[in-house]
Amino acid sequence: MSGPVDESVMASAGRGVSAIEIQEGRTTTIGSLGIVRVLPAKGRRAIGPWCFVDLMTPGDLEEPPPIEIGPHPHIGLATVTWLFEGSALHSDSLGTEQLIRPGQLNLMTAGRGIAHAELGVDMSSAAATNGHMGVQMWLAQPEATRHGTSRFQHLGDLPVAALDGGDATVIVGGVAAASSEAVVDQPTVGLDVTFRERVEVPVDTTFEHAVVPIGDPLKVDDAIVEPGSLAYVPPGSGSLAIETRSGTSRFLLLGGEPLGVPIKMWWNFVARDLDEITEAWRAW
Repeated sequence: MSGPVDESVMASAGRGVSAIEIQEGRTTTIGSLGIVRVLPAKGRRAIGPWCFVDLMTPGDLEEPPPIEIGPHPHIGLATVTWLFEGSALHSDSLGTEQLIRPGQLNLMTAGRGIAHAELGVDMSSAAATNGHMGVQMWLAQPEATRHGTSRFQHLGDLPVAALDGGDATVIVGGVAAASSEAVVDQPTVGLDVTFRERVEVPVDTTFEHAVVPIGDPLKVDDAIVEPGSLAYVPPGSGSLAIETRSGTSRFLLLGGEPLGVPIKMWWNFVARDLDEITEAWRAW
């Protein structure tokens, strides 16, 4: 997914005795596709290495618009494509052509530079997921690998971990003895969790985390997070308690070790300064 990064996002801090922050996303469009961008947010450029989270949310739940993302470049990041409904075709400058369906992972690592495109093949109804077709996410690469070679990985079968009160598909990283084979450049976790009423998720105390609701409001410890927002949880806790009043609910849990360095984002590029971005733009 590509598109402008706008810092005019409202943030509400200080909710919850555990210093949980609620970050409110904003709506935009890419072509005819509706987007809710929950990261980056004002005052919160990244959570662990996660630096970009776009929820694809069509206005018409029964007839979603197509995903038509033409060729565009990336540097310094890895794209994480995760669908809830339908299917899409990924192609890139490595020569990859890979169809992705719900429950499968496409992970493209840009390094010093790559170009790709995404085309919707089957745009199934998004009514079952309250209007969410899927999510496009980025991981900022650390200094050791961000100038390295590009690579692509497709995982068609991901592990599912049984939690206290729910189940988690492990997109990247691991939880409760289940680990994804996704190759990432920094300690990271990404989970797609479904549960009823309440779930307890064990987490790494050194990680910072984001809880992203998919369709229903959630209670994260003692803070309320609405759809279209995320709850930021700082390092220190060994588990997270998530509750719902909506029957079966779903959320993404994203986290990792803090980057420790500021990043610069513009268009489809993640860098450290404006000169790097200008050079990448000219090269494209």
